[in-house]
Amino acid sequence: MALKRGFFLIVGLCSLVLGLLGILLPVLPTVPFILLAAYCFARSSDRLYLWLMNHPWFADALKNWQAQGAIRKSLKRKAYIVSSLSFLVSIAVVPLIWVKVMLACFGTGLIIYLRSIPEIED
Repeated sequence: MALKRGFFLIVGLCSLVLGLLGILLPVLPTVPFILLAAYCFARSSDRLYLWLMNHPWFADALKNWQAQGAIRKSLKRKAYIVSSLSFLVSIAVVPLIWVKVMLACFGTGLIIYLRSIPEIED
């Protein structure tokens, strides 16, 4: 049992770090990593799970996702704006055309994924 808890703790911590990096880096998706961290912490550490579920940045989105499988409309709008801007800046800065195309494909995929997430009215 300790091995299983340790595994979930390590995966949760790695997911949390990747999710936090995803706030700054356009290629890393923040939400899936934070959701995975919450899932792992629920199975490994009550203290970290409660910290994440009560964190001012993530609590609302996590609770909405947990209860309804959806996110607030305003959060979705912010995700569209921040993702689009970060991908556009990255595309403008990168000199290699194949990287520009790859970033454009990732950005398009992310927008399609965001559109598929159910919304909650604010």
